Amino acid sequence: MKKLSHINDAGHVHMVDVTAKNETAREARARGTVKMKSGTFALLEEGKMAKGNVLTTAKIAGIMAAKKTGEFIPLCHPLRLTGIDIEFEFHREKSQVIIESNVKTVGQTGVEMEALTAVSVAALTIYDMCKAVDKEMVISDILLMAKSGGKSGSFIRKQAK
Repeated sequence: MKKLSHINDAGHVHMVDVTAKNETAREARARGTVKMKSGTFALLEEGKMAKGNVLTTAKIAGIMAAKKTGEFIPLCHPLRLTGIDIEFEFHREKSQVIIESNVKTVGQTGVEMEALTAVSVAALTIYDMCKAVDKEMVISDILLMAKSGGKSGSFIRKQAK
């Protein structure tokens, strides 16, 4: 098993020193799901939610959250992000919205946490804007799909068959 990089030799947590690392292009893609009642899904899909444009608001919230990840994940480095995109996919038969983020930087450490944070906050925003009609929504399956760049190289999640 790999040694945890956020634990020093004395067993204490610390922020990893990336000073000596080379800057490389780095990218991460994350995904999450918001499942809801079919009536809620229909209102969302038709753009008839009382609070306004849910997906645009969720996209902006996710982008803002990615940019601030280093402020609320204690051991994350604050990063200069060079690209953030968030996409939504409707799955009518399952009454769910799939959220996918893609985050990029040129830096000394990866953007996995930023991609995961973007998806998480976008999902929470969807919940917040739809909760008046459906408090039983389920946010789930938030996971890293892929990452590239840096010393550890690329990771691509194997899809379930």
